[in-house]
Amino acid sequence: MDMTLIYTVIGFALAGYSVIANDSIQTLGTFIASKKKWFKWYTLAGSASAVMILALAWGWYSYDGDISYGRLTRIPYQEIQWYHAVAPAILLLLTRIGIPVSTTFLVLSAFASTVVLEKMLMKSVVGYGLAAMVAYIAWIGVSKFINEKFDEVDEKWVGFWRNSVWISSGWLWWVWLSHDVANIAVYLPRQLDLTLLLIVMGYFTALLFYIFYIQGGPIQKVVLEKTGTRYARSATIINVIYAGVLFYFKELNDLPMSTTWVFVGLLCGRELAIATMNKEYKLGYVFPLIGKDFLKMVFGLTVSVGIVLAIHYVIIPNNWF
Repeated sequence: MDMTLIYTVIGFALAGYSVIANDSIQTLGTFIASKKKWFKWYTLAGSASAVMILALAWGWYSYDGDISYGRLTRIPYQEIQWYHAVAPAILLLLTRIGIPVSTTFLVLSAFASTVVLEKMLMKSVVGYGLAAMVAYIAWIGVSKFINEKFDEVDEKWVGFWRNSVWISSGWLWWVWLSHDVANIAVYLPRQLDLTLLLIVMGYFTALLFYIFYIQGGPIQKVVLEKTGTRYARSATIINVIYAGVLFYFKELNDLPMSTTWVFVGLLCGRELAIATMNKEYKLGYVFPLIGKDFLKMVFGLTVSVGIVLAIHYVIIPNNWF
């Protein structure tokens, strides 16, 4: 069997699992946390799968068979080699121990040039800062009306917030897919035929059901340890602001970026705003929390830079295989 095909299958399978298991928690984490008490895991998984199938189908139809929503135009298709499969394998390992690293950097770094990687990094840094700033301002305003440390919602509003989680989670999940499917589609031809599209949909659906079955896995802790993320009201507000920021960067240009950095920036700004407005919520607790997430991201970035440098300056020049 052709080794290129073997590397492609391995790389795609590992990237699919790693991206869904790691990054999908950014969008589905609050959905899982706020809904698992009321619905069976397979009901939630079925809902997420339906949105995913529609998002992939729309991208495939609108971008001439390209499920990445055109986000790989600066990363041409290339034959998959053994080192391309190493990146998602590393990501899979980090995911299993609960580190919220950037799949965009870890996976796409194996394919991108150093110039493209630098532009991706700059866009992601801007995304982190913008998300933190927007979240801080938004939650300063939110904190004037509600206290997210407690689930104090009037009975007449309970139904509204619970239904809002479904709508906001669906929109966020769609917008996120338009960004991060590129991290898996990079292993595939840029134009998929219908058969390959159905295979991709089937694999992603199986992964989603597994992730919901294990309730997000170790990486879900990043969401659960933040203030009020189990509450429907808080989950809705997080979803709307996060989706808005991602949509802005989606429309800005076709350059891939780290949605993980945007998500962590959002949680950082939110926690700081809650601490600012709530005297009982000490900053001494907040800074170690957000600092830990930031250090994990920097660690993932360091690994990504190491991968791209090794590929371009060590592996390819020596042509070991």
